Amino acid sequence: MRGWISMLKPEAVEAGDRLPAQTSFAVRIEEGLTLECGVHLAPLDVAYCAYGTLSAQKDNVILVCHALTGDQYVAETHPVTGKPGWWGRAVGPGCAIDTDRFYVICVNVLGGCMGSSGPKTLRENGEPWGTDFPPITIRDMVFAQARLLDHLGIDRLFAAIGGSMGGMQVLQWVASLPERVGAAMPIATAPFHSAQNIAFNEVSRQAICGDPDWHGGRYWAMDTIPAKGLAVARMMAHITYLSEEALTQKFGRRTRRDAVPSHEAVASGNSLFGEIFEVESYLRHQGSSFVRRFDANSYLTITRALDYFDLSADYDGDLSAPFRHCATRFCIISFTSDWLFPTSQSRLLARALNRAGVNVSFVEIESDRGHDAFLLEEPDLDRTMRGFINGAAEQAGLSQRTAPDPEAPVERGTVVTEGTSHAS
Repeated sequence: MRGWISMLKPEAVEAGDRLPAQTSFAVRIEEGLTLECGVHLAPLDVAYCAYGTLSAQKDNVILVCHALTGDQYVAETHPVTGKPGWWGRAVGPGCAIDTDRFYVICVNVLGGCMGSSGPKTLRENGEPWGTDFPPITIRDMVFAQARLLDHLGIDRLFAAIGGSMGGMQVLQWVASLPERVGAAMPIATAPFHSAQNIAFNEVSRQAICGDPDWHGGRYWAMDTIPAKGLAVARMMAHITYLSEEALTQKFGRRTRRDAVPSHEAVASGNSLFGEIFEVESYLRHQGSSFVRRFDANSYLTITRALDYFDLSADYDGDLSAPFRHCATRFCIISFTSDWLFPTSQSRLLARALNRAGVNVSFVEIESDRGHDAFLLEEPDLDRTMRGFINGAAEQAGLSQRTAPDPEAPVERGTVVTEGTSHAS
């Protein structure tokens, strides 16, 4: 079933349902969703992966929200790249987000390219939306996820957890639907996108739109993709995910011995743009591998949604206002070397939550790995996540659950259909 999309039957998930360890689904919600821009998008496709067993009370659901270039394959082999899930170290049996205890859902965001409605989705005329796909916001992403939970019969999340853009979704969940979120863990994120981050995104978008194969966003009609521009966009973004210390430790000024040009070649200008330094080779690899799994129009759509994000915009700049009378328990996590979403922005959020009277804890973790630290082996992060989740579970009265019987019946029969999805 890996690489296919299962179309769920209309009925909700039943309590006690046990899903296979690797399960991906797509749901079509015919009534659709009205976006913040005023466009009513119908039908609405929402693709997701689910792990674990839903409790009888349906009170053990954790929503994991992915970052800009992530997707729903949080803890399983990616069907396109064949690589392990992007957060498999955190989600799984016995992990900080324990699938022996919790029912974990990760949704491909609205505007994405792995099964959810987005620029790759086919319209009634048989062509993809492309650049005609309406502008979306983080709030739209959250309400699409809420539509999915409604479809599944899940009224409330035990917790919402996510890093980077995923953390923005967590914050928007609580700001928009506080009664549906018991605990929130925004990691390496911010309550708004900074001018610097908007600038980085604009450079990336211009790289895509300046590619000769861009064709005004209708590249599929020319049977091509703006591969060079998309690769450069990924390279630019990837630099922001790392710290100077991490780049220095990993690459320094080391060169590729087989690529160092002669003095004569440099003087003639023949080798100025070859892969001379190891960091160059690394970035080009990141760019070329990204092109194989991500859609350029989705990249444009989602980065613009990031730029729009500002929780205080509708409250005259008062960041505490969206969280007043909120009963959600918060744990905010930042990293010392993260300059993309620095600790100062997390502190700003923590102070706003304090002013709103919210139960909030804040942890800054010492790390030299930059923004990507939340995806990597960081023992302090694991301990913080596990401690917060266990504390929230105890407060909510959730009992410790052992792993379900592996011989237990699996899901209600879903219809597995090949070729019905538009997953890339």
